[in-house]
Parts: sequence; structure tokens; C-alpha cells
Amino acid sequence: MKKLLLINPVGRRSGLLLSRFSTFSPLGLAYVAAVTPSSWEVKIADEIFDAFQFEEADLVGITAFTSNITRAYEIAAMYRKRNIKVVIGGIHASMIPDEAQQFADTVVVGEVEGIWQKVLADFESNCLKRLYIGPKIDYERVRILPRRDLLHPNYFWHSVQTSRGCPFNCHFCSVSRYLGKEFRQRNAQDVLGELADLEGKFLAFVDDNLIGYNPKSQRRALELFNGMIERGLNRKWWMQTSINAFNDEHVIELAARAGCIFAFIGFETVSKKTLRDMKKGINIKIGVQNYKKVVDVFHKYGIAVYGAFIIGNDHESPAYFKKLARFLVRSGIDIIQITFLTPLPGTELMQELQKAGRIIYSDYPQDWDKYRFSYMVHRPQGVRPQTIYIGNNYIKKSIYSFPNYPYRLMRSLFSLRNMTNFYVAYKFNKALKKGWKNSHYYKDYPATLDSIQD
Repeated sequence: MKKLLLINPVGRRSGLLLSRFSTFSPLGLAYVAAVTPSSWEVKIADEIFDAFQFEEADLVGITAFTSNITRAYEIAAMYRKRNIKVVIGGIHASMIPDEAQQFADTVVVGEVEGIWQKVLADFESNCLKRLYIGPKIDYERVRILPRRDLLHPNYFWHSVQTSRGCPFNCHFCSVSRYLGKEFRQRNAQDVLGELADLEGKFLAFVDDNLIGYNPKSQRRALELFNGMIERGLNRKWWMQTSINAFNDEHVIELAARAGCIFAFIGFETVSKKTLRDMKKGINIKIGVQNYKKVVDVFHKYGIAVYGAFIIGNDHESPAYFKKLARFLVRSGIDIIQITFLTPLPGTELMQELQKAGRIIYSDYPQDWDKYRFSYMVHRPQGVRPQTIYIGNNYIKKSIYSFPNYPYRLMRSLFSLRNMTNFYVAYKFNKALKKGWKNSHYYKDYPATLDSIQD
């Protein structure tokens, strides 16, 4: 029996990876394992928990984001030196297959499930191709259950995926190019069947938007949430969704009754101009002035809000950092993620910045390690990169120091009226604070805005 070794590389343990509580299982590899014929022995090696050590295999498959692609290439080299074939896939390889082909025997672009058995058959016939293009899965018809039995047992959150694709085309995001603009959804009953058989109480819906973008997707969300309630699945879970979800309180109410702990929402910025630059149309439509209303609607049903914000945009100033910090403290957002604007391969942002010569770190593939949302890898217009680091420390000191930090936690406790949901919000706050204090920039830059020089 041939052995397939699937590897989830981690180049550097930082940010949310520092806490077991804030990690969730790599579902992509579990799907690869699911479509591998039974004539193969399959193992998943996961560096989130255990540093990888060489072990024998007939074929190696590696997935990677941009931030850990250099580690993927290092592991690939271990095997290629021993004449063991290596296949690399995932979003980075899909965006830059020409680069990935320099470090692997084969690159799979796009979704792997529809092409993987062809890859294996070609390998067994000793005619492995250099490039395979995976077709987009018809999610309503194809039923594939991931091999969760092969995933590391220490994950707190068990990942579930129910849709792929995104109709939006945000300036900084490559999801629509990777998975397509068509929003493909699994049948709600199919998802419910998977949930019923899934062991573990805590779930992470890794869809880019669980509720969706149109009336059809909202109807499916209602069917899914109602089904979870009627079947008494008794799971606790979180989801990603767009800011417009607050318009339908019935959906949010059912989500809460079905066990939703928190919703991850990309607010991104409190600058209307920056929203336009990001092409974040749905946020522009809702309006920055209504951000707090969004939070209040989720709180009404006891769901915490995990708000994502991006700094490092053009023309950000000390005045903007003060405005954002003040808003974050007063908004009631329970969990706050602040990352640096990062031009990833396949995005309009990357193309624009490369054309303008504004990329700071461009010695690829080595510099991909810095594309992890905690480095300023480009020069924003009208502001020095050092200013962004200072502003970041200023904002995080504002939200994680006395008296604002205990105030924010107490406010969440009273807003959510649910100890489980509050405890999860608290744990994520703790993980994010730890990630900040262990960051490469924490001690290198002051947290006071008066230290910013023109």
C-alpha cells in the first residue's frame, strides 16, 4: 500500500497560533484525504502542534497560505532531495503557480477535490504532470465528508465548510479569484447530516460568509439554523458574515438559538474614503455611522461581535488612530482584530503596488514570510511605515490597558447576557493581546502618538 503524507506547514508561531483556543483545524487537507482512494494509506502532519520531522512517504502533498509558503518550500526540498514527489496546492500556489513549480514536482491550482484522483492515477502511472487545474465543485450535488479522523486531536474548534466563492471583489482580497465569484452553497440538509455525525461541541464555520449575500442564501441559512434547533444538535459555534446580516434580525435570532457564539465581521475602517479605496461596497452602503447599530443587533440576541479592522492604508494620521481607538472602545465590539494592510498575490492591491514600486519586501520567496498581516510590506501614500507601527501599538494599548480593557470586558458581559459567549470573547481577547505582546514590533515602537515625526 502506497503512503500519502499531507502536510500543514507553519513557518512561525505568532499571533493567534500562540493559543490553542484560537486555532481551528485545516479542513483542506481533510478533504484531500477524503477523495484519496482506499488503496492509499494517508497521514496528515500538522505543524500547528508538532514541528515537522522527515518521515517516509511515496507521495507528499502540501498546502500553504502566502505567509507559510516558504516553510512549505523548505519541507518540499527535504523530499525532493530524496527523489520523493511533492505536490503543492492552496491559495498561494494557485495565485503564483509559476513560482510554486520551482519548488515542487506538481502544482494543483484551484479546488483539489475534482482533480485529485487524476493526480494520483498519473503518479501511479509515472506520468505526473507539472500542473493540474482543479474544477470548481458543484456544491449542491457533490457530497464529500472530510477525514476529520486524520486531523490533530488537540483542536478546540472543529472546522465546517458549507459554501465557497464570493461575489464581491474587495481590493485587498483574492478569494473571488481563487474560489470564483459564484456563491456556491451546500444543501442545508446535507450540512445538518454532517453536523449530526461530527464529534465535538465547538464548531468553526470557515465559510467566508455563512449567511450569504442574497435572499436564496438567507433562506438556506434559515433552514440550516432551524434544522440545528429542531434536531437538538446542541453545538456552540462561530461564523463569518458580512455587515449587512444585521438587516434580517430573524436570521440572527435563529443563529443565536442554534448556538452561535460570535460573528466575525469585516468592518475594516472608520474612514469612508478608505472604504471606497478598498472597494468595500457593502460597508459603504451600510455606512460607518451605522457600525454600532450592527453591533447592537447581534448583542440583542446574545451573539458577540468579532470585528476586523485594517490599518496601514494611505494617508492615515495620528488623528485617525485616535478616532479609531476611541471608536473601538465605545462601539461595544467584543473582540477586536487589527491587522496591517497586506498586498497578497492575486489581489488588485498587489498589482497596483507593484506597478507603483511601493513594495518594501520583494525578495521572493524569502520575503513571503513577512506577508502575515503584522508587517508593513509596502509604503502607504502620505505616511511612513514606522507611523503605522506606532499607531498600531497606540490603538492596542488603548484597548488592552486599564481602564479601557476591563471596561470593554464588563460591557461585553452585560451586553451578551450569556456566560459561555462572554467566556469565549474573553479568551479571544486574551489570545489577541498575547499575540500583540509577542509580536516583532511590540518593543520596537512606542505606543504614544506624540513620538510620530513628520
